[in-house]
Amino acid sequence: MMMMMQLSETSKQKNSLFNAMNRFIGAVNDMDQTILVPSLLRDVPLEEDREMGVLKSDVEDGDMFSYYELLKSIRSDMEWGVRCASADERLKESMKVTRSHSSASTCSSVSSCSASCSEEEDEGEDEDLQKQFKYHLTGLQGVLSKLTQQANSLTKRYKQELGIGGWGQ
Repeated sequence: MMMMMQLSETSKQKNSLFNAMNRFIGAVNDMDQTILVPSLLRDVPLEEDREMGVLKSDVEDGDMFSYYELLKSIRSDMEWGVRCASADERLKESMKVTRSHSSASTCSSVSSCSASCSEEEDEGEDEDLQKQFKYHLTGLQGVLSKLTQQANSLTKRYKQELGIGGWGQ
């Protein structure tokens, strides 16, 4: 009886955000371990691969190396978190203006960003939070699924370029 309960829980957990994140991170880790010479991806256009061609507009150079770096960057953001973009800008600006100010001015820049980030969140409080959560969760799971497919596709394509398509499968 205990075994049946665990099986039903696992099938429900298949669609969890945690598992989607693990699948993506695992696919990028596999990609990173497989692609030992990332520079071989330079100048290999994305559009040759049907699955990856739609991403050409999202990557500046439009080659597989750029996309490899993008996937690794997304993995890093997931593992370590993403700082508020305006906090980074304000921090850079406060550091650029003068280094003679105390660290308190830098902290106030970061805290003002935190306040502006939370102000944006406060505007949405009138909406139903559960609906917002489900909407964003569904979107995030969809994006993670696509990114996982892209990482797997890039790994497969790298193997094909090297002529080792059957290895590790």
